[in-house]
Formats: sequence, structure tokens, C-alpha cells
Amino acid sequence: MSRVFRFSMLGLAGLLATALHAQAQQTAYIGYVYPAGGQRGTTFQIQLGGQRMYGVDDAVVSGEGVTAKVVQYYRKLSNQEVQIMREQLKGLTREVAKGEKAKKKPDQATKEMIARIQKRIGMWVNRPAVVAHAELTLLEVTIAPDAEPGPREIRLVTQRGMTNPLPFHVGQVPEVARKPMKICLFQVLGKEHLAQRKRPAEEEEAQVTVPCTMNGQIASGEVNRYRFEAKKGQRLVMSTFARQLIPYIADAVPGWFQPVLTLHDANGKEVAYNDDFRFHPDPTIYYEVPEDGEYVLSINDAIYRGREDFVYRVTVSEMPLVTSIFPLGGRAGEPVSIEMNGWNLEKAQLAPPPKNAPPGVHLIAAHKGKFVSNRLPFALDTLPECLDQESNDDAVHAQKVELPIIVNGRVDRRDDWDVFAIEGRAGETIVAEVHARRLDSPVDSMLKITDATGKLLALNDDCMDVSSGLNTHHADSYLMIELPADGTYFVHLGDTARAGGPEYAYRLRISAPRPDFELRVVPSSAGMRSKSGASLNVYAIRKDGFDGPIKLQLKDAPEGFTSWAVTLPGDKEMVKVGVKTSLARTAEPVTLAFEGSAAIGQGEVAHEAVPAEDRMQAFLWRHLVPAENLQALVYNPTYQPASKRVAPELSEEEMAKLAPADPTALRFSKKQVVGRLRQLKALYEEWLLTDAFYARKVAECESVR
Repeated sequence: MSRVFRFSMLGLAGLLATALHAQAQQTAYIGYVYPAGGQRGTTFQIQLGGQRMYGVDDAVVSGEGVTAKVVQYYRKLSNQEVQIMREQLKGLTREVAKGEKAKKKPDQATKEMIARIQKRIGMWVNRPAVVAHAELTLLEVTIAPDAEPGPREIRLVTQRGMTNPLPFHVGQVPEVARKPMKICLFQVLGKEHLAQRKRPAEEEEAQVTVPCTMNGQIASGEVNRYRFEAKKGQRLVMSTFARQLIPYIADAVPGWFQPVLTLHDANGKEVAYNDDFRFHPDPTIYYEVPEDGEYVLSINDAIYRGREDFVYRVTVSEMPLVTSIFPLGGRAGEPVSIEMNGWNLEKAQLAPPPKNAPPGVHLIAAHKGKFVSNRLPFALDTLPECLDQESNDDAVHAQKVELPIIVNGRVDRRDDWDVFAIEGRAGETIVAEVHARRLDSPVDSMLKITDATGKLLALNDDCMDVSSGLNTHHADSYLMIELPADGTYFVHLGDTARAGGPEYAYRLRISAPRPDFELRVVPSSAGMRSKSGASLNVYAIRKDGFDGPIKLQLKDAPEGFTSWAVTLPGDKEMVKVGVKTSLARTAEPVTLAFEGSAAIGQGEVAHEAVPAEDRMQAFLWRHLVPAENLQALVYNPTYQPASKRVAPELSEEEMAKLAPADPTALRFSKKQVVGRLRQLKALYEEWLLTDAFYARKVAECESVR
């Protein structure tokens, strides 16, 4: 069964690669956010790099207490537009020089125009490393003092829809941010050094005061360093957000920014190092300071890659950090005692899910005074539960359990195996499934089922679960088997790498099959023309052999939105669904939800589709990364915003005076003139051309027509 399931998931990857390609080419997109967060109670500016962001007029941050407004949008300039600006700049500087000779000061408007043009040309890159980052939007973000700390999502709202979401974090300690990186140059093989950023030495190292969150971007070949004072006895946690900010990078191997943290003392001696925290690509260092003095923390990419979307947040503090919990879950509606391990947890209180929390995975955190720790997943289920009982290392000492059951256990030590004895009947089908890696445990499980004679009946190491969008190592095991005879059977669970320890927790479900499904709707935003519609893709993730049809429809449709019922056949994993609107436009994004229902057993089961984004990793692998909500925006395609700057009208006589004596010398075709007029208008409205220069250039174009 696991083999069929695996091939099924590979088929889903192929569907993702084709079904979403065309749609991805049409929508507005953001590739990075920098800085990707800020401290509560502050106002600051952030930069978003992307493409097709023209007409951006708003930004949306999920949750309460965070607002953002658009400050500036910088579109990608063509070579011709840069040439026009250089010509304008040359004329202005010549005028200023003449005025200075005549001891006449330039007026303020001229000085501001020169400064704008110089800044815009300075930002321009002829051949960017990533075209999808070449447009920039600046936002002013305000975080309320009482905003809930932790991850949010941020999107831009344009005249024709919304962008994909990206993570944005609300921090708890003071923050510093390096100057945003200029758009990176394309690197030519063998001449990569020509594209590397040239920065003064003083920008390589920054002086900070802990506690502090440092925000930065890593360029190719770079190392960023932070120097700080520390006192003996301080228990510093240095945690990194990098892969968590940009989950997948399509054109990079391994498919994300792989940061490395190194800590040196005042003498330059390396005292701590980390490149992965357990199975997480983002490193974490715990360091108890041995003596007063200066320390230097450095961050770089493992193989010294870099560009704009190599964004990081490194926090150095004595805040609580939970590294593991046990058990990893409990039975819904019943009290549970949760043990936690980590650093700086004295007097910290771990809050379990509320008593009325439904089955599913919930995020829990520890509270210590005014600080909140990182969040860890905690699973709730409806089946009976128990703890594993040592010593149950082999069939002779197997722990007897009655089905159905969820066993909460640990791989306590190296080479440890936990064995469970069950009674079965001929023809009975049972499922054994591990939840460990999906619940943030380092266990890389191995499952096997043997009969009373020790004969191996089934074996599984890894089973792919595309519903866990950030997992690239699907380390949890799954088996479904039909028992050949009445008798005793043994379920063996161990770690493939033969590792173990207190943090190696797992949840093992042993039960009859529980056919079910999950749904993902992609993408997590929909731009809809007035009184029109949009098409989305819904993917089914089938469980325990469920192969029935699933009926899909819009759930609790907001006023003005409708959809037609669609059935996803039992032999399919993806179907397109449509949503229509009778509205001419919406003033702000509207949240939608799709629901799927299916007949399972004697009843009907319904699940809401989780919004997700299709993300590519390392040129090939595609993932469904969950988003917080599905947002729709209805727009009027004929709407044109009012001109930000209106040129003075000129008479025919004035235009004739400005026109060149010989228009043929311009060497413009009539088709080229149309594009040039469009470029001139855009530059003029962006206050990059003077009235006189714009009028002269328009007159040149009109003389050719």
C-alpha cells in the first residue's frame, strides 16, 4: 500500500508542475520581504521584491495589531528609459553648472529632481540575477505594543488582485536591520566575482546590544558579523529564521538559504557553531557565557551563495526556547500533562490546547513573564491513547495493546526498538502509522510487522505526505496490511539512523483503516474581473485507502460570490473549481472557503480545503505550502488611476517650435513611437522628467507620426 501511495504522490507533483504554470505567470508575485518582521510597538519601513506589482495600493498583514501602507513602488526600467533619464540628468547638471558660474543657486525643485534621477539610476540593474525580484515596493509597517508575537502573513494588493503571502514576524526584543541590498547582478559562469557586491569593510560588522534581533540579507560570498557584550552566566539562545521566511527557492540547491552560525570570543577563538538544528536547516546555538567580554556572531550561507531573497532574522536573547515536548499529542477533550525541554524555561508555563479544541494539530508555546517561546505542534485525536512501557525492546518483552490505540512513546536511546503485541484475525486489515517528524520530532522512523514466528510481513521507512508542506524528508512510516491468520502480531518501531534520546518522541497509531481525506486549494488568492470568475485547483490527499468521490463547493459564500458544485472522482487527485461574482469590485480582499464532503462508512464527512501556495524547490520538486486563508479581490479591468502628474497642454505652435528640424534623423518607426510615448509618460508621472524636457521629447515623437 505504501508503494502505491508514494507513486500517487509523485503523480501529484507532476500535476502541480503543469496545472499551475500558466496561472503563476499571470499573477502578481513577491519573492522576498525585508526585513521580514519587527518589534512590537515600533514603526519602520520594509522592502518587498517581486514582479507584476504594478498598481500596488495596499498591503495586508494577517492577525490583529499590524498595519502597513504603501510608500513607494519602483517598477523595472528598460534600457531606453534609463537612457532618457541620463539625458535629462545631463541637461539638469549642465544648467546647474551654468548657474553656479553666474553665481546663481539652483532652485529646490531642480535639486530634488536631480536627486530622484540619481537615486533611480543608481537602483537600476541592466541584467538582474532574478528578474522576479526586479520590482520593488516599500511599505511603512506599524506594530501595536500589544500585538501577538510570532509569525504572520503579508500580501500586497494591486489593482488586479493579490500577491502570494510570505511570512512576517512580530518580534519581542529590540531590532536592527542592515541597509536593503541592491538588486543583485546576474552571475556569468567563470566571472562570478564581477557580480559580487562591493561593500566597505565597516558594513561587514555591526555593533549591537543584546537582547536583539538582527535582520539582514546575504549576498554572494558574504559573511555578516555582529559584535556584542555579554556577561558571565548569561544563557544566550541564538535562533535563526531563514528557510522559515522563504520556504522554497525554485532555482537554488538545496532549494533554500542554508545559513551557518558561528560564535567567536574576543580573541577570535571559535566557541560555538551550528548549521542545522537537528533536522531543521535554520541553525540554533545555546551558549552559557563563561566570562565577561565581547563576542562576535557571524552568519553566512553554507556554500557562500547569496542574493536578495537570502533574508534572515537572528535573535540573541535569554528568551525561553522549547526544543521538545512529550507526549506529542493527546485525546481530544481529555486533560493531558505535557513535559517540555529546552533552554531558559525556569518558571515558564506551557499552555496546552483549550479543552474544547477539535481533533487536529495545534500550536502551543511556553509563557515566561512577558515573553512567549517558539511554537511546537501538538496533535489531538479521538482514539484511546497510552504510553509505551519499557522495556519492550523485542517480541519476548512486547507491550500488549488493544486496538484501536495511539501509543505515545520515545526512542529512548541508540538502537532502541519499541515492540507492541496485538491480536488479529485472518482477513483483518490494520494500519500502523507514525507521527513524529510531522510533529517536530527528530525521529526517522522504521516500522515493521512480524507474526508470532518472527516472519517479516511488512516493512516501511518513509512515506510521503504532501499535506506537510515544509517537509522535504518525509521520515514518518506507514503500513497497511491484511493479516493472513488469527494470532498474535508484533509492530516494531525504531529509528532508521539508530539514534535516540529524550527528544525522540513519536505517536504510533495502530487501528483498522480510517478512510479520510484532506484538501488543498491553490493558489491562496484569486483576482476576479468585475462580474466574472476565477478558477482554482483543489487537491485531495487521500488516507487509509479512501478512493471515493468528493463533492466540492463554496462554504458560507459571502454576498456576491457563488460557485457550482464539482465532484472530484475517486481516481483523481486534482480538479478545477470555479468561483463567480456578481460584484463590480470589492474595496478590500474577501475571505473565501471551499469545503469537500464524501460518504465514508455510514455517514458523510466534510473538510474545509486548506489554502496553499505551489512552491518549487531546486528546479524540480513542488510543494503545497499552507497559507492562512484564501483571499479574493474583485477589480474593474477598465479602471485607470488618476494621473499623479498632469503635463501642461501646449498649442500646435509651441509643439512645432519644440519639434526637430529633421524628424527622420530620429530613426524612430511609428510603432516605436507608441512605446516611447508610453515610457515618457511613465517617467514624467514618476517625477523623473521636467515639464520642458518631457514636452520636447513628446514633440519629437509627434513629429515622426
